[in-house]
Amino acid sequence: MISVGIVGGTGYTGVELLRLLVSHPEVELKLVTSRSEAGMPVADMFPNLRGFTDVCFSEPDVKTLGACDVVFFATPNGTAMKMVAELLAQGTRVIDLAADFRLKDSAEWEKWYGMKHACEDILAEAVYGLPEINRAAIRKAKVVANPGCYPTAVGLGFLPLIENGLIDDQHLIADAKSGVSGAGRGANVAALLCEASESFKPYAVEGHRHLPEIRQTLGVAAGHSVGLTFVPHLVPMIRGIEASLYAVLKKTDVDLHALYTERYKNEPFVDVLPKGVMPETRSVRGANFCRISVFQPQGSDVVVVASVIDNLVKGAAGQAIQNMNIMFQLEETAGLDRPALLP
Repeated sequence: MISVGIVGGTGYTGVELLRLLVSHPEVELKLVTSRSEAGMPVADMFPNLRGFTDVCFSEPDVKTLGACDVVFFATPNGTAMKMVAELLAQGTRVIDLAADFRLKDSAEWEKWYGMKHACEDILAEAVYGLPEINRAAIRKAKVVANPGCYPTAVGLGFLPLIENGLIDDQHLIADAKSGVSGAGRGANVAALLCEASESFKPYAVEGHRHLPEIRQTLGVAAGHSVGLTFVPHLVPMIRGIEASLYAVLKKTDVDLHALYTERYKNEPFVDVLPKGVMPETRSVRGANFCRISVFQPQGSDVVVVASVIDNLVKGAAGQAIQNMNIMFQLEETAGLDRPALLP
């Protein structure tokens, strides 16, 4: 059994991580930290976990966490980087669900996240945890930077086209929509029911923190920097991301559906839908899947890719567990092989 600790278990990402881990066949959940809720049974805060765990929230303590095989950070940006060095010194492996280790350029990270990076040496060795491109490196990693939700949906959607040099990668467009849970569990007027319901709006059009992460992923695949316009939107639903991706093809006679099917045929959590089938966010609710459709409208030189994920699962907690499974040489689908929730 793998002993697991979670730092910051009171947010939406934290409870999703808990929901999946408590029924994982190879995991022993040892501790969940929260300074504000120390002493409270986890199941008192999250009644869906009643009967599945008797762990109480505890104060974060590096020595206690260091006794675990792996520690997940479901914390605000800037938290993990202050604790990782001590955990690594005790032989504990780390999966950070925040952004502390996602960008390889520390100056770029500091520009977008507004703080000095605390451990640039560890940043250099951290592995970006998108299994579909980094599985071999993840297996050996001591620190995994779990990808953001938008970068997962957009990256998986564009990758086959980028890898095969089939599109003009200097003028990519990602038009993405997210449910309100992406804003987190903290008090936020914009996320109130009366504010978000019956409404639909773009945000961070001038620049979203996930933009450099997406560019980095696609740039590695392309072998050079790419040009991307990324516009996220808030939609009145709890879970889910839909990314509509647009690019101009260099060649129009390629069977795009066959290309995507071949690229992802061995990926357990990427589902290329049959031709003409539209992906729906409800088809991935609560599941670790990315479902993708690809279109070439009117046989033109424009390609449209539609990619959907659950932002809390494949976009966060589920992907983190997928990374854990790879790191500890478990079945990659362990604890994640379950269908989405319908209705």
